[in-house]
Amino acid sequence: MESQPPEERSQQRSKGLPQVLVMKPPPLLTLFEDKFISSKFQLLKAWESTLPLDQFLTTYAGSVRAVLCSGATPITPRIIRLLPSLQLVVTDSAGVNHIDLNECRRRGIAVTNAAGVFSDDAADAAVGLLIDVLRKISVADRFVRHGLWPAKGDYPLGFKLGGKRVGIVGLGSIGSAVAKRLEAFGCTVLYNSRKPKPWVPYPFYSNVHELAADSDVLIVCCGLTAETRHMINRRVMVALGKQGIIINVARGAIIDEKEMVECLAHGEIGGAGLDVFENEPNVPKQLLELDNVVLSPHRAVFTPEGFMAACDLVVANLEAFFQDKPLLSPLIHE
Repeated sequence: MESQPPEERSQQRSKGLPQVLVMKPPPLLTLFEDKFISSKFQLLKAWESTLPLDQFLTTYAGSVRAVLCSGATPITPRIIRLLPSLQLVVTDSAGVNHIDLNECRRRGIAVTNAAGVFSDDAADAAVGLLIDVLRKISVADRFVRHGLWPAKGDYPLGFKLGGKRVGIVGLGSIGSAVAKRLEAFGCTVLYNSRKPKPWVPYPFYSNVHELAADSDVLIVCCGLTAETRHMINRRVMVALGKQGIIINVARGAIIDEKEMVECLAHGEIGGAGLDVFENEPNVPKQLLELDNVVLSPHRAVFTPEGFMAACDLVVANLEAFFQDKPLLSPLIHE
């Protein structure tokens, strides 16, 4: 058997193992496929089949108990109906807006995500974007590179981070990591979430409008749901004020992007640091022309270290499921 190619040896080992359906390869699988070789399950790769997806799902409907997905493969009620044996949905992302959680709850399907392993990376990116906007780092870099320093002289002053009142929208694992970092910079942390968290020392605000009115900065860290879509609207931004800054490392549609562009263009808010957008990868042209805006291509949580940790977590959740052990990062329990 050792004379066989690695692919054939892997298939031999996988024969008879329970199958994990993957409709499209998530980024983790594309980058680290070897990490997904397990003695507890095998991957069923729908994208390698010549069958149309619906026919492929129907073919394996009776045997597929687990699905591995990412934001590129929405788990809709239609997909769930085609998989009557489904018991577990594992996503390799922190966000779960691509999964119909209500349908999963109704059907008793467990869901796990990878929010915990990405928290530090997302928090680092959020604080980095904030410092960049306040201190004008990216635009100052362009000023120097374009040879404007000798021609125009001193560059305009940036603003201090310490002492700012920062409102965090969503104090989950990412929001909490952001708060920890901001405390070290001497900021005052405020927060909004679905419910108060009595164990944290920060003031709780039941709505984002009041949070914005008391903040110099809003950092968006919550999930995208029907309730949070366009939650950061014009009214919230006007309450934040002309010097206010918005940072978003969550999902683009939590902010009303059209209204944000108008507020930035008309000086109704002071700046923005954005890793996510409503219609990715399309970014409003007006944002590209504003020096008080820092842009990033949805890479806040993408580091090699974070990806490796997410691989380990995804595989551990799948192995735990097939061994009837507790899931490591359950969002919804069975």
